[in-house]
Amino acid sequence: MKLGNYVAGRWVEGAGEGTPLLHAVTGDLVAHAGSDGVDFRAMLDHARRVGGPALRRLTFHQRARLLKAMALHLTERKEDFYALSAATGATRADSWIDIDGGIGTFFVYASKGRREFPDETFYIDGPAEPISKGGTFIGRHICVPLEGAAVFINAFNFPVWGMMEKLAPALLAGVPAIVKPATLTSFLTERVFRAMIDSGIFPEGAIQLICGSAGDLLDHLTEQDSVAFTGSATTGRALKAHPAVIANAVRFNLEADSLNCAILGPDASPGTEEFDLFVKEVVREMTSKAGQKCTAIRRTIVPDAMMDAVIEALRGRLAGVKVGDPALEGVRMGPLAGSPQVREVRTSLDALRGGAELVFGGNGIEPVGVAPGQGAFFPITLLACHRPQERSEPHDIEAFGPVNTVMPYATVADAIDLARRGRGSLCGSVFTNDDRVARDVVLGVAPYHGRLYVMNRAGAKESTGHGSPLPHLVHGGPGRAGGGEEMGGIRGVLHYMQRTAVQGSPSTVAAITSEWIPGAAQLTDRVHPFRKHFEELRVGETLVTHRRTVTEADIVNFAAISGDHFYAHTDEMAARESIFGRRVAHGYFVLSAAAGLFVDPAPGPVLANYGLENLRFTRPVHAGDTIQARLTCKSKTTKETPPDGIPQGVVAWDVGVTNQDGELVATYTILTLVRRLAGP
Repeated sequence: MKLGNYVAGRWVEGAGEGTPLLHAVTGDLVAHAGSDGVDFRAMLDHARRVGGPALRRLTFHQRARLLKAMALHLTERKEDFYALSAATGATRADSWIDIDGGIGTFFVYASKGRREFPDETFYIDGPAEPISKGGTFIGRHICVPLEGAAVFINAFNFPVWGMMEKLAPALLAGVPAIVKPATLTSFLTERVFRAMIDSGIFPEGAIQLICGSAGDLLDHLTEQDSVAFTGSATTGRALKAHPAVIANAVRFNLEADSLNCAILGPDASPGTEEFDLFVKEVVREMTSKAGQKCTAIRRTIVPDAMMDAVIEALRGRLAGVKVGDPALEGVRMGPLAGSPQVREVRTSLDALRGGAELVFGGNGIEPVGVAPGQGAFFPITLLACHRPQERSEPHDIEAFGPVNTVMPYATVADAIDLARRGRGSLCGSVFTNDDRVARDVVLGVAPYHGRLYVMNRAGAKESTGHGSPLPHLVHGGPGRAGGGEEMGGIRGVLHYMQRTAVQGSPSTVAAITSEWIPGAAQLTDRVHPFRKHFEELRVGETLVTHRRTVTEADIVNFAAISGDHFYAHTDEMAARESIFGRRVAHGYFVLSAAAGLFVDPAPGPVLANYGLENLRFTRPVHAGDTIQARLTCKSKTTKETPPDGIPQGVVAWDVGVTNQDGELVATYTILTLVRRLAGP
């Protein structure tokens, strides 16, 4: 079987026989992969001319719904993916991380797209920035999709998740993608990709695939394109130095393998829950995906007094790990992804042993259910470096397999120093029930790490583990780890967008962004805004209310009904000595009184109060002061209509409450659910 390349809307096989891809367990041929003859310039042109415009016509919410639909589609077919994943050497648990983890990333970004982005084609980044003294000239930042293609060059270890964790934020941003998986395991990527194309869910040109060499693809990059690479630092640096990348200032995100560490706190002695959690996690990270994870623990840093106890505990647990054919019940670790990885790990291990001694494994292996010499198996190997401050090998050499080095520290400061010697890691962890130790370690190693996993008995039950990047949090790290960031919620989406500062008058900026801001024109109407349906409301539409004078009785009655007898409201003598000088009205009374001023009480299109944001009380209100409210339609967001539900949208109202001198006493945003006239 030859894998296909999806190029400009059609499947194309590469010329020639291609590279043979072998089953990691049996060594049998799975497929051939090749991209000779593929027109890479045409792929980029197709992404820019067809895929990009189609995605940019959609709003964030529409693109988010596509991600959810695709996640549901792939979920229905994941057993097919699991069956093929076994050929990569993955156990069922390994495949779950890769396949369900990838699909789960689509689900998360689908949710975030609808909750954290507007139903618009662009994103407003932050509040308006006042520039001029009179307020007639302001600035604001908007983010718009890049108009090129996002090129993804992925590693072999996660053929599904590696693709989908990059696709999700790019597609949500409105940028088409070209996926180039590592050839070794590209047969699984291609299977999942075919399912996506067959679904017809994404617009044509939104995604394309290369199974084989990327050829001259990077030669044709422009300033609107981006590249995200996962793999070895050496290859990443070479790609980052490509002439087209440099000449066109192409955005380049590099995520490289790193020497991640786990630190056992001085309080976590044998017999404590933290000690047991630590041993369990180190073993899991050594054996999950046969140690072929960019986040796997490579350096295990423990108090010198616990060195022997940790080694013995690790030996005991590692001895119980059954290695063999992942298809067999009870097998917890399969082979490496292929024979090239076996040679690479062996070479790295030989170099590591120059600065450490072997304390477990490292020699021959007899995998369960596999004939002698068959498959790309590698023995679980534990090393000990007793003088880690004097040896460079554990801090410089990574064996990308089931290999780990234990090393001692004398003080917490020493542990921090050892962690920093990795010169940049994707993830580090500390196991301690002493929050002071946790704080010292986190602040001490944070400049060298992209993510820090702090574990104790309180968080163990629901923990996601040291080596699990999550779409909500950034994945990447400084220095050796590549200096990049992926995912991280909306941060990953904004990576594929251009942030542009827009300057102009408040009215003009409001018209551009479809969001009213103070100083922009206000529209008035004889019809109360609460009598209007969602479609009938105009951004900037404003109601200025009648006035109300606050009385002593108001303050006393509100204290009684709310139970809030704070001295500033109820104790005249104490209030005189306070920052207020005399008794003041409750802030929440002012809020309630303002609502009484602007709310239209009769049934109408307004369905419910949806929330309140950014509340600030800017001046005190005393008995005898007269307040007035100004209600302005700030923005509108359509909501999906649930089955048998009422079509509705969320209207954000900017509210300003002033006193008799025109001074602002309170400002906030109220959200209301407003009925739509019709629509899905």
